[in-house]
Amino acid sequence: MIVLTKRNNERFLLNHNQIESIETIPESKIIMMNRDYFIVKETPEDIIKKIQDYNAKVLDVHRIVTVTDKR
Repeated sequence: MIVLTKRNNERFLLNHNQIESIETIPESKIIMMNRDYFIVKETPEDIIKKIQDYNAKVLDVHRIVTVTDKR
């Protein structure tokens, strides 16, 4: 989940796996798979960077936790 900011400066968590598309209007309009949408202050580039950072953290945790027995 990523942290985003609504137009009223309220921060919230968004499940990025449910994003269908992002429009620029000039804010970013995030359209979800269920057709709900959120208008946020972050740019599409910022949102993509947050998703990349989150996914990198998840992969790093998985890499640390994975143990391979090579006997």
